[in-house]
Amino acid sequence: MDSIDLEVLKAADAWLDEGHACELVTVIQTWGSSPRPVGAMMVIRHDGRIIGSVSGGCIEDDLIARVRDAESNADGKRNAPELLTYGISAEEAYRFGLPCGGTIKLVIEPLSAKSRIRQLLAHVTRHELVMRQLDLLSGAVRIAPAETGATLELTLGVLTTIHGPRWRLLIIGAGQLSQFLAQIATGLDYQVVVCDPREEYRLAWQVPGVEVIHAMPDDLVLEMKMDSRTAVVALTHDPKLDDLALMEALKSEAFYVGAIGSRVNNTRRRERLKEFDLSDAQLQRLHGPIGLYIGSKTPAEIAISILAELTAIRNGVALPDKMSVAAAKDEIEIPLWTPAEQELLPQQIN
Repeated sequence: MDSIDLEVLKAADAWLDEGHACELVTVIQTWGSSPRPVGAMMVIRHDGRIIGSVSGGCIEDDLIARVRDAESNADGKRNAPELLTYGISAEEAYRFGLPCGGTIKLVIEPLSAKSRIRQLLAHVTRHELVMRQLDLLSGAVRIAPAETGATLELTLGVLTTIHGPRWRLLIIGAGQLSQFLAQIATGLDYQVVVCDPREEYRLAWQVPGVEVIHAMPDDLVLEMKMDSRTAVVALTHDPKLDDLALMEALKSEAFYVGAIGSRVNNTRRRERLKEFDLSDAQLQRLHGPIGLYIGSKTPAEIAISILAELTAIRNGVALPDKMSVAAAKDEIEIPLWTPAEQELLPQQIN
């Protein structure tokens, strides 16, 4: 599963290669409520076909019409990027269906060989973080490495956009749940790395584009130098593989560290980790049982639960305790015997 940005770049590269005229649209600023974030992209082919989205459907039809009109009118054909703003007035916001009077500012850019889409796609496919600098006057493009934490900027007529996986996810264990988690996380623009020293699990791996590394997980945690844009998820159920890796991850700057397991196993894991040189504050960073409570049973549902929790934390959303798996199960758990039945139970046994 590709991220939306990667799908847009692949489509643009393919259409240019086939000789189609197409234009790239990028969200550069929003005010009020906006369905798509800054940096969202879509590519529009001259015949109206699109890949991606910049407003969740609100202004796409108008953008398609603009591209078709420019293509059919030789005098009006765009030769350089243009700035567009939708929703300046309440009437326009209503006409385009923008929620809550929101406003979206975009750049629409006619693509050609000088747009360097193929070069950009090559960097992104290699999981490299790069910036693309577009001169809005000439349409010239420069691509260079980007630093972690870099964001979209429009300065002195140059639009700088950031491309590539801006978040990393280390999955410990290459089982079935890991495969679902890796597929969905890749679509969420994570650079996913899977670590498993067990050959039988590595040989069964079936997620294209996600590398499985043969190493001890704790060694890989140290090697990857976890930063504040990295998450670690332990899924093996094996303390020999999980515990040391979790210990190193909890000492790092990783924004999320979690492990699968029941409430009982989670309690035991925390007791084991107390034996290492971890502070109480570091232990409190451990998420377990992992994920949000959504009644998940299957591996695919559990993967969604885990990534829902990661997404909330990544976006700075404070989650109420009752949404955690442990708290939710404690609240809804029904005893095997009612109090009245428990009083009768010894009499029945006798």
